[in-house]
Amino acid sequence: MLALQGDVREHRDALGLVGADTLEVRRPAEVAAVDALVVPGGESTTIDRLTRIFGVREPILKRMAAGMPVFGSCAGMIMLADQVLDGHRDQQSLGGLDITVRRNAFGRQVDSFECDLDVTGLASDPAYGMVQDQPFRAVFIRAPWVERVGPRVEVLATVAYQGQDHVVAVRQGNLLATSFHPEVSGDYRVHGLFVDMVAAHVGSIGSRPDHHHEG
Repeated sequence: MLALQGDVREHRDALGLVGADTLEVRRPAEVAAVDALVVPGGESTTIDRLTRIFGVREPILKRMAAGMPVFGSCAGMIMLADQVLDGHRDQQSLGGLDITVRRNAFGRQVDSFECDLDVTGLASDPAYGMVQDQPFRAVFIRAPWVERVGPRVEVLATVAYQGQDHVVAVRQGNLLATSFHPEVSGDYRVHGLFVDMVAAHVGSIGSRPDHHHEG
């Protein structure tokens, strides 16, 4: 868990319920100790600034380049996007996802809403909250949406808003991102999907003869 700002506790609790051990990451040594990273919802400009202040930006980028799985929700999606619209002038993202997102696209805090979504690829284990074919109850709070999707990006969910469909969940390789906040829904299938991604990644690198497990 990138624990610099945002809804860290809610993600930590959700990950625990799907069987993941968590570590709150605030220092470079902690970046090296984890198999994957969750970038929570919060304030993307603040998270960006704190990654540089705490010296974790470059270590995270290095781990991402080596294939570390990362999941970002809401502000975390903004942090993983290659291009951000309506951001602050000096705002930087970590990048990695070949998408363009629009910050606060659904409006202000008072415009927050919930809706049922069909999300591709959710884990079917009932322990993750609900069975596979049930819709996911998504909570949108000052959320971004995706305006451009690159050719290697898989669209996992869209939402109809003011007469148009907008992309709100994507995956590209080991990177997963949602506009909404799955950690507050009571349905942990998105976290289950990410844990499955992490397990597959750890298994693939663990099978290499030159691999030495970290942490």
